[in-house]
Amino acid sequence: MTGPVDEPARIVAYLKSLGMTKYEALVYIALLRVNGATATEIHEISGVPRASVYPVLDQLKEKELVTVSQATPKRFAALPPEEGIGNLLSRIEREAAQAQEALAAIYREQLNTERGEQELIWNVYGITAVRKKLADLLTHARHRIRLMAHPRILSDDIKRVLGQKAQHVPLEIVTQQWDGEISALMQVYVIKSPDIPKELDGGKDLMAGGIFIIDDRRVMVVMGSGEEDSVALYSESAGFVRFFTRYYNFIIEWAKKPNSG
Repeated sequence: MTGPVDEPARIVAYLKSLGMTKYEALVYIALLRVNGATATEIHEISGVPRASVYPVLDQLKEKELVTVSQATPKRFAALPPEEGIGNLLSRIEREAAQAQEALAAIYREQLNTERGEQELIWNVYGITAVRKKLADLLTHARHRIRLMAHPRILSDDIKRVLGQKAQHVPLEIVTQQWDGEISALMQVYVIKSPDIPKELDGGKDLMAGGIFIIDDRRVMVVMGSGEEDSVALYSESAGFVRFFTRYYNFIIEWAKKPNSG
């Protein structure tokens, strides 16, 4: 159980989490114990080195935590906690907003940077890694998910993620078999698998793949469902997304036709 001896250390830790230094926290706590004090008295009450007291008081004034009288010698008083902590939180919010604005500008500059003909495409190997990356992409979808995939790719975990996302974003699914639930935001098109020539039987696993389009700006293309032979390409580049979106649109229009399955 935390005792009285530990209390000042806990309070100092709390104040440090709000952006105060250890010395600032000690001086502010000391001033709350008295009805005003000189710099010398603050040194004696707080234990902060005498040479550090005035710089610390200047910092506390800047943070709107103390007031100073014009008496000789000067006397300092702490603002009540509700007012002082409120000032700290307002300062944090202002600085956080400024940081967010500055960082957003840097990020927008990166997005708008001309990359020439470079198109960033990432490779993912092995069905476990493929499904993990796919689940992450689906989880972070915000607007729409469209996919056509072999049932082997749609593991229970992937179906679970799709079911959760279907409560928030529209889903369009083209597959050869679907035994999961279909919610109001889901459109599922089950199409018959084309006959595979006997001489290509060995390539069936390799053909068990899919195309996943997330928010019309990310695409993951999967080929193969085996632990070793499964490979996926993932990209957000405009050319990559445009190419596979056009291919997907061709397939979905065919899937919507009567008797296409």
